Amino acid sequence: MRTYHCFWLLFWAGQPHQSFLTPLSRRTSGFPEKEKVLVLSGNSRRDLHRSKRSWMWNQFFLLEEYTGTDYQYVGKLHSDQDKGDGSLKYILSGDGAGDLFIINENTGDIQATKRLDREEKPVYILRAQAINRRTGRPVEPESEFIIKIHDINDNEPMFTKDVYNASIPEMSDVGTFVVQVTATDADDPTYGNSAKVVYSILQGQPYFSVESETGIIKTALLNMDRENREQYQVVIQAKDMGGQMGGLSGTTTVNITLTDVNDNPPRFPQSTYQFRAPESMPLDSPVGRIRANDADVDENAEIEYSITEGDGYDMFGITTDKDTQEGIITVKKALDFENKNLYILKVEATNTHVDPRFLYLGPFKDSATVRIQVEDVDEPPVFSRPAYIMEVKEDVPIDSVIGTVTAQDPDAAKNPVKYSVDRHTDMDRVFNINSGNGSIFTSKPLDRETLLWHNITVIAAEINNPKQSSRVPVFIKVLDVNDNAPEFAMFYETFVCENAKAEQLIQTLSAVDKDDSYSGHQFSFSLAPEAASSSNFTLQDNRDNTAGIFTRKTRYNRHEMSTYFLPVVISDNDHPIQSSTETVTIRVCACDHRGKMLSCNAEALIHPTGLSTGALIAILLCIIILLVTVVLFAALRRQRKKEPLIISKEDIRDNIVSYNDEGGGEEDTQAFDIGTLRNPEAIDDNKLRRDIVPETLFMPRRTATARDNTDVRDFINQRLKENDTDPAAPPYDSLATYAYEGNGSVAESLSSLESVTTDGDQDYDYLSDWGPRFKKLADMYGAMDSDKDS
Repeated sequence: MRTYHCFWLLFWAGQPHQSFLTPLSRRTSGFPEKEKVLVLSGNSRRDLHRSKRSWMWNQFFLLEEYTGTDYQYVGKLHSDQDKGDGSLKYILSGDGAGDLFIINENTGDIQATKRLDREEKPVYILRAQAINRRTGRPVEPESEFIIKIHDINDNEPMFTKDVYNASIPEMSDVGTFVVQVTATDADDPTYGNSAKVVYSILQGQPYFSVESETGIIKTALLNMDRENREQYQVVIQAKDMGGQMGGLSGTTTVNITLTDVNDNPPRFPQSTYQFRAPESMPLDSPVGRIRANDADVDENAEIEYSITEGDGYDMFGITTDKDTQEGIITVKKALDFENKNLYILKVEATNTHVDPRFLYLGPFKDSATVRIQVEDVDEPPVFSRPAYIMEVKEDVPIDSVIGTVTAQDPDAAKNPVKYSVDRHTDMDRVFNINSGNGSIFTSKPLDRETLLWHNITVIAAEINNPKQSSRVPVFIKVLDVNDNAPEFAMFYETFVCENAKAEQLIQTLSAVDKDDSYSGHQFSFSLAPEAASSSNFTLQDNRDNTAGIFTRKTRYNRHEMSTYFLPVVISDNDHPIQSSTETVTIRVCACDHRGKMLSCNAEALIHPTGLSTGALIAILLCIIILLVTVVLFAALRRQRKKEPLIISKEDIRDNIVSYNDEGGGEEDTQAFDIGTLRNPEAIDDNKLRRDIVPETLFMPRRTATARDNTDVRDFINQRLKENDTDPAAPPYDSLATYAYEGNGSVAESLSSLESVTTDGDQDYDYLSDWGPRFKKLADMYGAMDSDKDS
């Protein structure tokens, strides 16, 4: 319930004598005990004095939010010059004068016309003055006074936010700061307790508390666990009047979230896990997944798995799936059911981020037992070695065994195995294998000089289940035997000068051998027996795999013998000894005194450029081919020419001659004249005709002869009508050409068919008068007449 207090301020002016004014007490509630008296005169400001209680006589209070029906009375102005005869007029100026505050100009009474709100404007400064109504001159100096709006508790506290959000770690100590809320009151903080705010908690106990004066929210309960409850909603109230009865209040909501800390260790939901793994499982394949539960979240729930002990410690591994926090058990080594079919592991799960504050809760890890049963599968045969290397001499007979591969079924059934060679690795089928015992033998001759290594693949498959197969590489090295005779390192063709001296070195020989010698090759050179005694040259073996050819006599004559062929026998020292006979070509040449060759035999003189006979023959053949090509091209050109119109003079069949002549264009005045079609009688006999025979697509139809002097338009219309009504016309669009010749031709008929039926001979000399265009016809028919006469 609100209580309103009215303060009546009286400004009273009397006779010029000392006046006293009783001030209001400092309590604003209630009325003054005595009437306030203010003497306004010429020296009234000097007469004012301050009492011991420090009253300000020019400051007055007016209660806000006045709810009465009449104007609120403020005070009264009165001058000592006022005789009561209405000669003075009171005027008011300043804040709100004439609007909020009005004055009775006769009596000086001041009133407030509207409800005033201190929160909008707490102080109004006004000036009062009395003037002579007749002259308008002031009778008293202007006096300034203040009207201060007296506050009432009409505003409730308001929080700075409608909703606050805060978070604290779980398991926090009692009294841990959460958040501070703030509320403000628009009332006057200097007057009473209207703006004194006190905070209290309406919802959220016993978990949180709030300081009444500061609004700081703190934890009030120990060991609040996020895993039990994560969200809290706290309602805080702010009340003015110091929290007393009748004060106004406002509330706000605080949402508090408990953040996670690592206060929960990982725990396996079961103590033992069992998995099955086939023995054929590839390496790094997953066997199974296990997971330890952790009530924490985010990084506090991250777990690291490890295998701490067990008989499969080195056979299996475990990794952590970062997305699901599961432990993935994988195979590290190949499993073998026949060797071991059960493995027992101990797996441990540990938190990666441990908070030392909560170590007292126990170790942050847990362990479980994992049993892995290895299952038997039908495995392919296993070779005794991962690869085989064999050696064989190149001269072994066909079907000779060079080695054996061995494979067996690792399963308990011990199924029999058959062997074969992968023919993709032995396309020439040089080797074969015994399918029963795996012995490899040759099926074709070997040659080390052709191929040193043979790399083949052998397949071993179970007889009962051929799909179960395995492969192994076999590397076969062909060993060398001495089966190749030595030969010259190059083709030797040398020369000897005609003026050579005896025992003169003319060529040094060397040899090579395709065979491989472990101790090094040793070649011996000698002349063939048939040339040893009669040769004009000698051979000297240098014992270093080389030999020299020397002259046996002095001077050689190239006209007697231009070329010598010297057979040389080359032998090696391996077992068995291989030898070959090679030929050295020696030409006799003319040399200067320094032994430099000038020319050799007659062939060298004929071809000084060095061209051989084969090169000259090739050049000659090219020239002949070129000439033949030119002749063929010329013959083809001749065949393209047109044949004569009349092959034989006795051939009297019709011949169509196509001239393919074009008009002379716009400047050709001798071209076709359309006027002739319009008036056939007006044909100029002096003009030459240019007849063009049209080509027709269909058989010609017999049509009525046009009347004499028929206009071209009527002619075309007649032909068009006939074509439209013709039942034999094609159903598709076609082009009909109408050629109008008039009523006759001065040349009459040119057909040779008619001339055959006539008894008399015809004269074709008039064709020569038709001009150069008909000269061809004149020549042909004129020639025929001359032949008949002869």
